[in-house]
Amino acid sequence: MKPFQKPLFAALACILLSSWGFFAHKNINFQAIFSLPSELMPFYKNNALYLSEHAVDPDKRRYIVKTEACRHYIDLDHYPEIALEEKSMSFQNATNTYSEDSLNRHGTLPWNILLYMKLLEQAFRDQNTELILKYSADIGHYIGDAHVPLHTTSNYNGQYTQQQGIHGLWESRLPELYYAKYDLWIGQADYLIAPHDSIWKCIFESHRLVDKVLKAELEASKRIPERKKYTISYKNGQPIKSYSVLFCKHYQAMLGNMVETRLRKSIKLTADCWFTCWVNAGKPPLEGRITETTLNKKDKKETSASEECIH
Repeated sequence: MKPFQKPLFAALACILLSSWGFFAHKNINFQAIFSLPSELMPFYKNNALYLSEHAVDPDKRRYIVKTEACRHYIDLDHYPEIALEEKSMSFQNATNTYSEDSLNRHGTLPWNILLYMKLLEQAFRDQNTELILKYSADIGHYIGDAHVPLHTTSNYNGQYTQQQGIHGLWESRLPELYYAKYDLWIGQADYLIAPHDSIWKCIFESHRLVDKVLKAELEASKRIPERKKYTISYKNGQPIKSYSVLFCKHYQAMLGNMVETRLRKSIKLTADCWFTCWVNAGKPPLEGRITETTLNKKDKKETSASEECIH
């Protein structure tokens, strides 16, 4: 093994575990603010820095909270009763159909989003501005995850198709390269009459894109020789292997506007969920301002049993 390979692989592992990449998650929350109605936008806009910076908290918690990982994905290939007919299932029915161990292993993403919407709605009712911001930031993260096709399959990193690394390629490398070219204005937030249906619709849309995500990478790999597929850069003195701009250009072209569209829909659904929770709570006035500095002084440990994985 060459001297640089061990830290290189370690760096890659960290990158691949970051859903949508920190860059995209932060921008999803930030962009969603500007789709909120005039009664709600000022509060969120005043706390834009917090909502953006803390959009990545759920990924950070994965390393310290045992039950966090299951919240970020759902392996639909292990839920045939749901996947084959694209028919959603309530969490109660899921617990009756599958074992707790199975749910922990194969993910609870859509149910987790719905749980966090209930938590946010209650925070609005209580006018607890700290929890409003915390749950809003978390919801934006999980909704972003739900729009990533590879978060709906057990082949999440191409490990079963000899395409290891595709996870970071799709959700981190491409957005970072082409973000400036994306049109991410999505109009005004809408009230969700049936949040359950909206969340599951997003999950099914993502899952239908899995084959294209994988096949496009295979086709791009045929066109770009191995020696031009990757590049080595350095961060903090450590070598990092990443996909070359040339390869990303071909892959992006084969995907069309898929990544941009999923980003747009992430932003839209995030804004819709925030707005819906506020309306369902009775549209409470949000007076007073909580700063990022104030919030960061709070203990960041998970303090509520309601925030444990929903099962």
